Amino acid sequence: MSVLQKTLKGAKVAHFKNTENCESTPMPLPKEVCISMSQHMGPPCNPLVKKGDAVKVGTMIGDSEAFLSAPIHSSVSGTVSAVEEIVTATGSRCQVVIIQTDGEQAVDEAIKPPEIENHPEFVKAIRASGLVGLGGAGFPTHIKMNPKNLSEVDTLVVNAAECEPYITSDYRTIIERPQDILDGIAAIKKYVGITQVKIAVENNKPQAIEMLRRLTGDDPSIEVCSLKAIYPKGAEKVTAYETTGRVIKEGMLPADVGVIVENVTTTAFIGQYLRTGMPLVTKTLTVDGGAVAEPKNVVAPIGAHFSDVIDFCGGYKCTPKKLIMGGPMMGTLVFDDTYPVLKNNNALLAFDESQTAVYEEQPCIRCGRCIQACPYHLMPRMIEKAYESDNIPMLHKLKVSLCMECGCCSFVCPAKRNLTFTNKMAKQKLRAATAKK
Repeated sequence: MSVLQKTLKGAKVAHFKNTENCESTPMPLPKEVCISMSQHMGPPCNPLVKKGDAVKVGTMIGDSEAFLSAPIHSSVSGTVSAVEEIVTATGSRCQVVIIQTDGEQAVDEAIKPPEIENHPEFVKAIRASGLVGLGGAGFPTHIKMNPKNLSEVDTLVVNAAECEPYITSDYRTIIERPQDILDGIAAIKKYVGITQVKIAVENNKPQAIEMLRRLTGDDPSIEVCSLKAIYPKGAEKVTAYETTGRVIKEGMLPADVGVIVENVTTTAFIGQYLRTGMPLVTKTLTVDGGAVAEPKNVVAPIGAHFSDVIDFCGGYKCTPKKLIMGGPMMGTLVFDDTYPVLKNNNALLAFDESQTAVYEEQPCIRCGRCIQACPYHLMPRMIEKAYESDNIPMLHKLKVSLCMECGCCSFVCPAKRNLTFTNKMAKQKLRAATAKK
């Protein structure tokens, strides 16, 4: 029996949805933006502009011929002041285009709603928009909309679970932009050939569930699914299983079982883009944490420095001890607030000292809580032992590649063992060994 055919579990993580009633608010235009050429899975884009070039809102400034890529557009009008390299949050280096804004926000003349008649034109338009998964993964959306087994894909799962603590930007999308969501769903149904839609929402969002059910009540092809608010219900494989009962096994994509899983804000952007033709140039992100003076949901131009976003939220009320891009369970630590907003940023958390306690690891007491919490019923302690002993066959047998690094095992461990990080390193070790073989 597949691990996903058993009861899916998880961790009871506090929600901390402090900003759920904070309307998404556009921030003032910053003096400059720093737009990364690496904002999606796959190879980075190549800059299409140079120092001194004038750009407008929506001007394409980066692209790549690589399969797994999506173009990048200017979020402002102004002048390119530099094309240089920065160190990313993961320690790698990437090129960025720095633009000094002129305050006019003039729109590129090429911007217009796309003309679409069929599926290939739909895929082409989605790529031209620069859209990637806005829930955090950054997978180019046009690839997801063009599966190899297109005729076998019959279900769209709109992922609105938003299970990470603190983050409420997807929830605000539902409350503020329901028509964009419905328009996006309609377009995907029409051009991809979808026959049924499941909208997955955790049951700690009753207002969103009620609204979506009211708006879709006349369409029998759409079902709003209320999921138990247990982390990580928003994980792709988990959401697909909870809504359709279909199992996405190790090494499989959702399309292999006839499903496309799309984040709710990504879906809303499709509806918006088909109406306006404006590519992806802004991102709504939740700004919260004990060090933030005024937590809120901010609409930021892509490339805005985190420091400008924080300033719009009243600045810091104390020195932050930790800055997280994303949620506290799966987010990425950033070394300072000069880092720029990316397409797939959905939160910026600035934690104070009380929120960043570090515990000393203790010996495993073999309680099994990590196994009980893992959504895929993996065995983190056994993976840890196999990793430490370089037992590659055992890592493969323990299916470490299934681990999505959700953090449940580390969260519930009474010995405070950093099992998630070990799983991450074990996956890298297994990939390296497989590549070498």
